[in-house]
Amino acid sequence: MGRTSDARPKILKAGRELLARRGYSALGVAEICTAAGVPKGSFYYFFDSKQALAEAVIEEHWIDQRAQWTALLGSDKAPLERLRDLYDATTELQRTAQKETGAVTGCLFGNLALELSARDEEIQRRLQEIFDEQITLVAEVLDQAQRAGAIATTDTREAARSLVAQLEGSVLFAKLRNDPGQLDQLWSHTAALLGAKA
Repeated sequence: MGRTSDARPKILKAGRELLARRGYSALGVAEICTAAGVPKGSFYYFFDSKQALAEAVIEEHWIDQRAQWTALLGSDKAPLERLRDLYDATTELQRTAQKETGAVTGCLFGNLALELSARDEEIQRRLQEIFDEQITLVAEVLDQAQRAGAIATTDTREAARSLVAQLEGSVLFAKLRNDPGQLDQLWSHTAALLGAKA
């Protein structure tokens, strides 16, 4: 029992790293087990399938990401400074991934949405919920910016949807070109989209 007590977190960690780097379809259970340093039996003790692992990885990743987004977007700074901090943190995450692995890994949720949303309704539904939560977090900040007269945007919910889509798309381009520099102009484009006032 003591030997397998840390198997689940090891499998989750390996699954998370491999899904980010290699995607879902190209990844096998044996490869995950090798990376985690656990026997195949341990995998199936904790997870019924690779899909079940992917679902668990999505949940774990969102817990971590939501905590980061909430901390950055809920700070005492001015609303647009908070939003820019989120963009800077996203850019730094991609730069760090490239330094550590040699590749920009992109967004786990965006990667899985592109790969699985047409094949797996459960994962599609959960990713939609997560993106909706992201939009809500950004919209709350835009509401505050609007009340402060810092932006010209009137429909903050739709603006937030556009910003999340822009962030996802820019990260996708950075992954495609393996160049985190693709994110360098993201904030200036966002400020223009919002009609941000100096």
